[in-house]
Amino acid sequence: MAGVIAKKSTKRRSAADQDKIIVEALRGVGRPMSAYELIEEVRGKGVSAPPTVYRALQRLIEDGLAHRLESLNAFVACDHPHHHGKAVFAICDSCGTVKEFDNPAAVKSLQAWAGKNDFKVRSMTMEIRGRCGDCAAGHD
Repeated sequence: MAGVIAKKSTKRRSAADQDKIIVEALRGVGRPMSAYELIEEVRGKGVSAPPTVYRALQRLIEDGLAHRLESLNAFVACDHPHHHGKAVFAICDSCGTVKEFDNPAAVKSLQAWAGKNDFKVRSMTMEIRGRCGDCAAGHD
């Protein structure tokens, strides 16, 4: 038909596909990433709208597959999915390395405090800041 402009067809990815792309990018990069860095990382895979990435990140956090590091305003893939919603991170101020570790005693202690103080814990992310072994030894 004359005068009719054909629209380019775009296939929408399911939320599950978007989540998989985002978590794989977080795991593949191996360092904390801001949402906008993440958008640039996955743009070539068809995920480029900020609201789409933020929704995917929220689902991944709720599912225990990712964490938000408040002090860095960044996201990381979860290394210990069995601690759903509770994580401890050591962040090196020199090189930026972030290591997630499992510390049930620290989590239990904080949950006990919360219970004694009638505080309902929704999520728990602890961030320890300092210098990693390599930087402290002068290898930075």
